[in-house]
Amino acid sequence: MNLFSNVLKFVSKNSTEPSIQRVSKTGIDLSQLIEKVICELKSKKRLYDISLSYLESGKAVMALTPEESLDILMVALVRLGNRRHKQADNWGIDRYEFAGEEAIIRGVLKRSLPYTRDHILLMLKVLSEAKTLSTYQFPIAPIVKATEIFYSDSNEDMEAKKLLEKIAENIHKTSEGRADERRLADRVLRILSSDGNAVIPISMGEAWGDQAVKDIQSFDESIQLAWSDLFKTCQNTKPSKPSKKWIKEAQTSLDKIGRENFVKYTTTWFSLLDKPRTITLTRRNEFKTDLNLVFNDSNADLIKGLVWCCSIEESSEIASALTKVGIISFKKIPGVGAKSTRIGNAVIYALSAMPGRSGLYQLAVLKIKVKYRHAISLLEKSLAAAAEREGFSVDELAEMGVPSFGLDDVGLGEEVLGDFTALLTVSGFNSIDLTWRKEDGKIQKTVPSLVKENFGAELKELKGNIKDIKSMLSIQKERLENLFLIANIWDFDTWKDRYINHPLVGVFARKLIWMFEDGDNKCLAIFEDDLFKNVSGDDVSEIVKESKVSLWHPISSSVEEIRAWRERLYTLELTQPFKQAHREVYLLTDAERTTNTYSNRFASHVIKQHQFNALASTRGWHYTLQGAWDGGYDDICSIRLDQYNLYAQFWVNTIGEYGNDTSESGIFLYVSSDQVRFYEVRPDMNGLNDANINRDQPIPLEQVPALVFSEIFRDVDLFVGICSVGNDPEWSDGGPDGRYSNYWHEFSFGDLSASAQTRKEIFKYLVPKLKIGSQCKFIDKFLVVEGKRRIYKIHLGSGNILMEPNNQYLCIVTDSKKHTMDKGVFLPFEGDKTLSMILSKAVLLAADDKIKDPLINAQIDHR
Repeated sequence: MNLFSNVLKFVSKNSTEPSIQRVSKTGIDLSQLIEKVICELKSKKRLYDISLSYLESGKAVMALTPEESLDILMVALVRLGNRRHKQADNWGIDRYEFAGEEAIIRGVLKRSLPYTRDHILLMLKVLSEAKTLSTYQFPIAPIVKATEIFYSDSNEDMEAKKLLEKIAENIHKTSEGRADERRLADRVLRILSSDGNAVIPISMGEAWGDQAVKDIQSFDESIQLAWSDLFKTCQNTKPSKPSKKWIKEAQTSLDKIGRENFVKYTTTWFSLLDKPRTITLTRRNEFKTDLNLVFNDSNADLIKGLVWCCSIEESSEIASALTKVGIISFKKIPGVGAKSTRIGNAVIYALSAMPGRSGLYQLAVLKIKVKYRHAISLLEKSLAAAAEREGFSVDELAEMGVPSFGLDDVGLGEEVLGDFTALLTVSGFNSIDLTWRKEDGKIQKTVPSLVKENFGAELKELKGNIKDIKSMLSIQKERLENLFLIANIWDFDTWKDRYINHPLVGVFARKLIWMFEDGDNKCLAIFEDDLFKNVSGDDVSEIVKESKVSLWHPISSSVEEIRAWRERLYTLELTQPFKQAHREVYLLTDAERTTNTYSNRFASHVIKQHQFNALASTRGWHYTLQGAWDGGYDDICSIRLDQYNLYAQFWVNTIGEYGNDTSESGIFLYVSSDQVRFYEVRPDMNGLNDANINRDQPIPLEQVPALVFSEIFRDVDLFVGICSVGNDPEWSDGGPDGRYSNYWHEFSFGDLSASAQTRKEIFKYLVPKLKIGSQCKFIDKFLVVEGKRRIYKIHLGSGNILMEPNNQYLCIVTDSKKHTMDKGVFLPFEGDKTLSMILSKAVLLAADDKIKDPLINAQIDHR
């Protein structure tokens, strides 16, 4: 049965079927007339912008009576629908037939015709049954217009309403985010809706939207209408920021909804923005954007509008939720860029415009967390303007805005739930414990069943709070490490309040060494047992309380003092949040004095470009992936050091050729490292002279402040050390065509870098304390482990392994998230994954008689 028959069956039995005739009352064969239009089109060279008035047969169509026009409209539409019902795309479609039928439909629909309800239902039925529905395949807009006119004074037709809802859904599914089509879908939804009916123009298939529709449908009718009005306002978000009129309209709806309800539901919906789609979309081909990874275009406008609404009143809860929305929005999507810059930019606006300081504090957090290049400058400008308005520096805003998350003391929080008290203990980045104290004082680790039964919502909120704490710890850890280059100085009381005594920041600050200066007197101390103690363990609290405070960097101390502090950390078994006492110090070499304006210390390494790009971004450097296109070969990794009026460059060069050495999108997989240089930032004309008027000249390395030099070189060493292919066990064959075999072996088993030297020192302290200590010793650049079957030499830089007696390579690919080392092993700092990986390999190989992995055993047994 064809579609035409299906359509006629659809029409209500209680109504008169439309008088669809293939031959008019005047004897005109309408089907034959359509064929004449198609045949005449075949003589034309172009098939776009077709008008019936250009064709002799088309003029005959336009000369038909209104009743005959209705008949030919129905015939042409059903012909087109029959084909579209079977065909999901344009392949195999006779383009002349399609063009002729569409021209007739569009031309006839321009006329004022005596439609009956059944004519309208038939047109809607044809559209609703198409496998895919877009303006490229159907003349949807004129049919929608005819339907709007027909139902202009009615909203009671449920049959038509169901068809319209299906049409809108199908348009959204196949529109691929095109703005014209999603606006058309919104028009369709509004046809049978009056001011008394709520319309929520959300495209279904996204977790947040599905939940929003579900929530709104559960509200009273008046509240539904208020949300409907708010969403209508939210659809109009073309400008970069809302107008006063827009704010006024939104405020009217918000007053009806209630501020508390708005905060409650929008924060819930925002929390679902990073969830997978509930309706998976089919990717047409590999060259098309994967629409499952981005927001539906119509929904993105709605989210942007909701974000704007968040700026109207201050709310710390909303501000925190917006930060997460910003992070999600600026997340990079392959082949796209940011997931949604329009939403991300709206978040920056909302946090900046929100009354009070909650938004500004979260803006400072967002600046640390977001690495999307094009967002960073906007964040910096917004923060600078906000800080100036409030009378603080940007760094002060970042310090003052760290929430406590309900913690009562540094790293400690309590919440009573019935007969139990939840005890939250935060002792480090990976050490967040939730335990439960009974009324008798006994502690249990598992969640009490009574709490699960009676306090489900509170328990969910508590677990969400733990997740937020972990995320904020990551942000604060990065912010604190950035203080080395920022070189802030505080008065003692301000510093103690914002760092040592802050419920969250204090978890890290109390594990760091601080420098106290009072005139010419300097003292280093760490917070221990509620006192400030020096490297000898002496109480210096009275001495330092009138001092200026800064974060200590080992470059300002002697080797002996650094070593003493390291020993102190070992004695206290204190794990620092990042390398401080063990931080590598990079000094200018004689070779660099000779080259003067550049360093080749880290040149000629083969590094994985995508990994390098991601790591550089986390360290605050700016870099654009290089690819095989015009201009795609020329980019330099750089970082601004505004406090010193400098910027640093790390040069890298692409390796290979298009196809063999690039990704599907043309991005080079590998780059080679080159020079490191420093340049002056010239804030005004005073920095310009005859020598640099045409081109920036690198400054001599000796003019770079020692701390800046050391920190920049540490970053570059990190890029090379982590991203080099020499770290990858699977590259032991030399990579593509064995081209890098020599490089791999030289890097994998070559001289130790500064970070590897630090690692060796730590191993010498740690390994003797382990169960495997008697099986281990250190020779040159190796940790040597004596197993039951063979002797293994683990390189302390790369972690790669050679086996005695013949230096046979042993390939062990470890999961970086899973280590077999004992959890109780003390490490003096967090963050060195290579250190943990080497320890896990040592533990594994010390008991090589118990290894079950057949691939590892086959290598060990092979002689």
